[in-house]
Amino acid sequence: MRLAPLLAAALLVPAMAVAVGSDDDTPPKTTKTTTECKSGQVYDEKTASCVDKSSSLIDDDIRYAAVRELAYAGLYDRASGVLGVMAPTDSRVLTYRGFIARKTGNPDAAMTFYTAAIKADPDNSLARSYMGQGMVEAGDDAGAKLQLAEIRSRGGRNTWAEFALKTAITSGVGSSY
Repeated sequence: MRLAPLLAAALLVPAMAVAVGSDDDTPPKTTKTTTECKSGQVYDEKTASCVDKSSSLIDDDIRYAAVRELAYAGLYDRASGVLGVMAPTDSRVLTYRGFIARKTGNPDAAMTFYTAAIKADPDNSLARSYMGQGMVEAGDDAGAKLQLAEIRSRGGRNTWAEFALKTAITSGVGSSY
């Protein structure tokens, strides 16, 4: 019955399975980025308008939040478009690219992106978690367990990244988000 406590925790905290792009364990707030803006645009709260994804009115933190929101909504092409105006070697960008590749059926590209993200920032627990989840999906439990150990050894205990990967290893299924 080791699975019962884990399943109970997952049912009590369903939001923990929705944290793409951060260790935030809550779903992203829906904004006009997904409800009103056209492809290639991001909602800017300061101007209360949709602006071009490359606009100087917004910074990369706003872009990251938009990517997270778009990915949560399953709008992977739009999320990729926003990533396209950001530094391509940034660890967070590489992590998002890996997540999108994995969720759109390209696990080899996902692993390439996750590997690059970890090379850029070895302490990137989110990239390690998503990489491990991809390994679980590919049947490589040993590789997934290695990533879980790395997350824990790099200060990632009790984070969404640890929880999601531990759950994937136990259940045999990666997070659908």
